[in-house]
Amino acid sequence: MRASDVAIILLALSLPWSTSLVSIFAVIWLFTLLPSVVWADFRETLVRPACFLPILLVVLAIVGTMWATDIPWLERFRGINPATKLIAIPILMRHFEKSGRALWVAIAFLVSCTTVMLLSWVMFVDPRLAFGTDSLGVPVKNYIVQGQEFTLCAFGALGGAVYARSLGRTTLTMVLVTLGAVFIANLVFVASSRTAFVCIPVLFVLFAVRYFTYRYLVILLLGAILAGLLAWFTSPYLRLRTQVVVSEYQAYRDSNAATSAGMRLEFWRKSLKFFAEAPLVGHGTGSTRTLFERDAAGKTGVSAEVIRNPHNQTLNVAVQWGSVGIIILFAMWVVHWRLFVGPKTLMTWIGLVGVSENIVSSLFNSHLFDFAEGWMYVLTVGIGGGMMLRAGARRAGGQVANEASIARTVAAQRATC
Repeated sequence: MRASDVAIILLALSLPWSTSLVSIFAVIWLFTLLPSVVWADFRETLVRPACFLPILLVVLAIVGTMWATDIPWLERFRGINPATKLIAIPILMRHFEKSGRALWVAIAFLVSCTTVMLLSWVMFVDPRLAFGTDSLGVPVKNYIVQGQEFTLCAFGALGGAVYARSLGRTTLTMVLVTLGAVFIANLVFVASSRTAFVCIPVLFVLFAVRYFTYRYLVILLLGAILAGLLAWFTSPYLRLRTQVVVSEYQAYRDSNAATSAGMRLEFWRKSLKFFAEAPLVGHGTGSTRTLFERDAAGKTGVSAEVIRNPHNQTLNVAVQWGSVGIIILFAMWVVHWRLFVGPKTLMTWIGLVGVSENIVSSLFNSHLFDFAEGWMYVLTVGIGGGMMLRAGARRAGGQVANEASIARTVAAQRATC
């Protein structure tokens, strides 16, 4: 079990940097689990909706290859691959229900992302030190992945600050608040995706509602509005990323130009058309690229773009598996979100941020099926859910022990009488 913990910690540590290392540590983690697998425990885990719904979506992806009859088998297999990581969610839940070392995984991810963030600031301050990618302030991967990682870490750190304050750890509280603020400042002034700019206010409202009373909630929201206005007037990058959406849409509307905003609108329009053609079970696993290729024949501009990913998680599922897939996807999101809205612990907050961020960002991307963003969802739900189950087991064990103690006391009193 300790070896498995180390493998998951190393996976979280490598996630901001490398896809290959994540895959390697995931395989190592599964192999270290094999000697301790108890099938009765696994069956018990799969009874829970939070555990069997992710697997049900993977099963649908596998079965969906059967009705993608006019799609090449290579494309069908490629369609299965993005969903397979969801199998790790119930395994992680069961593992950390027993292990209880989930906080180390969160710390590893935070430390790794903090290193990336510091490098990003260095590149921003002195562009001559830029390396890794062509985007200024993005040392590894791309600005979309970095934006999602920094957003998760920012609000994870703020939740950690609330937890540290409850323990009377003033210094740690200030460090975590500062760290969260520096992550957000990097998103505003250095490099970020527009998706992250949508996620930040949603997560801020969620944070305020969860941790503050009505009186302080109003003060906090007013402060956030003022901070947002200050960021808007002091950050040319933020204004550029926001204002360019209008010009991209106009170029798409007037000349069918292949702009970022225009491509998304075109992908969504075509995906809705494909969904309407097969609304019940979709066109089958891996059908997206083939459908776009057929529709693009003889066209120019953005209409000629061919993709496997329609940049919307719901449409990605709808095209391949229809209404059945949408129902399973939404059910999984709802169950996972509700799993973390109750107890106000640090790990439940991390799980809540991970699920909420994925739901919001999946309006503009297929982040559940993307590699880094998908693993972020898997890890936050897996470790947060595992700690929830562990806490529930402890409460149940304490209640049983208390009832047994009462029964023994009553029996002793009766014997004395």
